[in-house]
Formats: sequence, structure tokens, C-alpha cells
Amino acid sequence: MNILHRFANPTRFQRLSKKIEPWVLVLMLLTMGSGLYFALFSSPVDYQQGHTVRIMYIHVPAAWMALFCYTAMAIAAAISLIWKHGLADIAVKATAPIGAAFTFLALVTGSLWGKPMWGTWWVWDARLTSVLVLFFLYLGYMALRDAFDDPARGAKSSAILVLVGFVNVPIIKFSVDWWNTLHQPASVIRMDGPTIHVDMLMPLLLMAFAFKFYYLWVMLVRIRQELMAQRIRALKHRQAIE
Repeated sequence: MNILHRFANPTRFQRLSKKIEPWVLVLMLLTMGSGLYFALFSSPVDYQQGHTVRIMYIHVPAAWMALFCYTAMAIAAAISLIWKHGLADIAVKATAPIGAAFTFLALVTGSLWGKPMWGTWWVWDARLTSVLVLFFLYLGYMALRDAFDDPARGAKSSAILVLVGFVNVPIIKFSVDWWNTLHQPASVIRMDGPTIHVDMLMPLLLMAFAFKFYYLWVMLVRIRQELMAQRIRALKHRQAIE
């Protein structure tokens, strides 16, 4: 917890984030560029799906990030509620729209992929339905946070919603194992190692890292903006009192 309290200082966090942001941006551009190149020009064409399989390189990392962002929100929400960590609360707020965007991207690319493969844009499959619920949880958090006149009450209520909604994350992860769904079981993150060919695995992992770096970069920018907005509001409040 000493590390958490150490970076709770807004000045210290802003100083550190300014140093990290350019490196994260460079890593994001490098992994995104190389991932897209290998996905579009180097990876093999699937013998059944044809070129449609290339949607996987966007869809799968976006779905991973949808779960990753919500998990990060749940951890930050718990830290905010238990230890009253102001920066953790800002991290939850900063992550929500990023996670919602990744979830929406996963749903859209999943539909584009599903139409030629399954013959329909949408089915009430266990995984599809649970991911749709995840998208509504993101939207619900953002709506609930702004529904109160008191920002502290909004932050607390929405943080509780995040923690309650976290039960949906393992449901999404294990839905293909618990129920008969159209989605195939895990082929990358497995106890016995990936079953996907290395020519497809490499661009998939590159895109996954690119999305991670994108999330980190945007989150740092959003946190710094929120800290600046808080400082401006405090100055205006002080001037109004004086």
C-alpha cells in the first residue's frame, strides 16, 4: 500500500506520466503497425474462412481488452472504496469509456465475422449475451456516476456497481466451457499452451499488445486531464469564496 499512497500525489503522478506517455505511444505505434502488417499481408488465409479470418486480429484483442479494462476498473474501484484512494477513483472513471469502446468494437467485429460464418449477424449465444451485458455495465457505470449532484456519492455508487458487475467477467470467460455456444474454446491462453499456428499467433499477440499500450496511453492522458480539471474547479471554488 505504500506504493499506492506514494503515487496518490497528483503532482508526482503527473510528473511520472509525462515521462511514460511518449514511450507508451511509441510502443503502441510499433506494435500496431507491425501487427496490422502481419495480419493483412503475412498471416495465412484460413482454408474454411478465407480472408474473413483476418477480422480475428481485431475482434479477439478487443474482446480481451473488454475484460481487461473491466477487471482493472474493479480493482481500482475496490482500492478507492477501501482505502479512499482518490487517484484510483479517477482511474476507474478514465478506464470506463475506453473499455466501453473496446467492448463495442468486439461486438461489431464479432457480428461482421459471424455473418459469413454463422449466417446471421447476431444470436443469443451465452458469450455474445454476456458481452452485451458487459457493454451495458460500462454504460451504466458512466450514467450512474453522473446521476448525482454530489460527486462523492456518484463515485461511491458507481464503484459499487462495478464490483457487483464483476461477476459477469468469469461468466464471459468460461461461458464456452459451461454452455454449448457457437464460440470455440480457448486456443491461446491454455494450460497446455496455444493451439493456434505461430503465423497467426504472432500478429494476434502484437495486436493484443498494441491495444494494451493504447489503453495505457489514453488512460494516462485522461487521468492527467481529470487532475487538471479538478485543480481548475478547486481554484474557481476558492475564488468564489474569496
